[in-house]
Amino acid sequence: MKVIEVADPVAEAAGLRRTSAISDTLVEGAREIMRAVAERGDSALLDYAQKFDGAKPEALRVTRQEVDHAYRDISLEQAKTIRLMKARLEKGERALLRRLRGVAVSFEGVRIERHVTAVSSVGCYVPGGKARYPSTLVMCAVPAKVAGVKRIVAISPTRKDGTVDPLTIATADICGVNEFYKVGGAHGIAALAYGTESIKPVSKIVGPGGMYVTAAKLVASRTVSTDMVAGPTELLVYADATADPRIVALDLVSQAEHSTDTVCGLVTTSRKLATEVQAQIQSIVEKISRSDIVRSSLEKNGFIAICKRESACIEFAEEFAPEHIEIITKNADSAAKKIKSAGLVLIGSMTPSSASDYCLGSNHVLPTLGFGKSRASLSVLDFVKVVNRVKATKEGLIDVAGPIREIAISEGLPNHYEAVKARMDEK
Repeated sequence: MKVIEVADPVAEAAGLRRTSAISDTLVEGAREIMRAVAERGDSALLDYAQKFDGAKPEALRVTRQEVDHAYRDISLEQAKTIRLMKARLEKGERALLRRLRGVAVSFEGVRIERHVTAVSSVGCYVPGGKARYPSTLVMCAVPAKVAGVKRIVAISPTRKDGTVDPLTIATADICGVNEFYKVGGAHGIAALAYGTESIKPVSKIVGPGGMYVTAAKLVASRTVSTDMVAGPTELLVYADATADPRIVALDLVSQAEHSTDTVCGLVTTSRKLATEVQAQIQSIVEKISRSDIVRSSLEKNGFIAICKRESACIEFAEEFAPEHIEIITKNADSAAKKIKSAGLVLIGSMTPSSASDYCLGSNHVLPTLGFGKSRASLSVLDFVKVVNRVKATKEGLIDVAGPIREIAISEGLPNHYEAVKARMDEK
């Protein structure tokens, strides 16, 4: 991990962000793949499955028979765990949705009602590659189901034998997914956006993925709604001298094991902690599985930022705007209130990001690449739209006729006012 002596926290954090930006070359590569899918449909999907996943599935759609087989291939404990994750996530999503119901306001002859309605169809991207992510399917499908989405589609790349991980298939069934297709990558995003012979397009695409998938979602956003920039995972730990260096090191390692393009870092004022965390990481990596991925990730993208004061640590974190930030400091609650630009804020030494990935009840689909400045996690809000219904009386229209005339003439649109005036003249 590189060590950065931070003189200007904003400049240093911004510099780290520039190194992880989505390149034009990546976007153009995704665009080329997606153009082929738009033109050739299923044929292109199968060709790209062979090229990128190493196998063509016998059929793109997961069948009921495959779902039944998946249940036989997983343990009762695994199924129980998925149901627990689903139930805990549902609690928060249902509570949020209830707050949106029944919003209305009436004043001076006008009534505005805000009605919540679900998006008609959603495509959930579930990463594959060197790990399996049934947990991501829970995070995407459960809020959609709570919102009332009628058609929930999942896609995921296959394994080398052309099949999808059985736990992911069973998870889809447990969470109420309507259709599951064996396809991933930029070509899978294209199928959700444009449709093929086998896959009807969706109204919105959600879910995290690697940089190619993230680039593909950017391209797709010209055609269909997407949730956010949710690329390779990120973790920033803000810790002080009171933190346990082994705990900090384990948290960084746990997030780095996702893939070689993850971004994990520590920001601190304590040189002693920085040195001890480095030593702990070296010791841990020698003994763990997936050590090659962890080592590559931390060597390429890992960092320790040493600041002169606590306020500089906060400034660094705010500019970096990480997907996850763990705060392991003496006054963690106080520090957490100062963090506004992160996808998820995890407070105290008992709230590791690895737990939030699974069973704390929060959603782990989060903004990356600095987009924590403008949004937070995936939620039921991503699967609904608020439709305004407005009704005015004649008296209510008369009350605002003068201001309407003023602004309409100011904007050079006098017929806007004439449409209002005609109603006032009616008997």
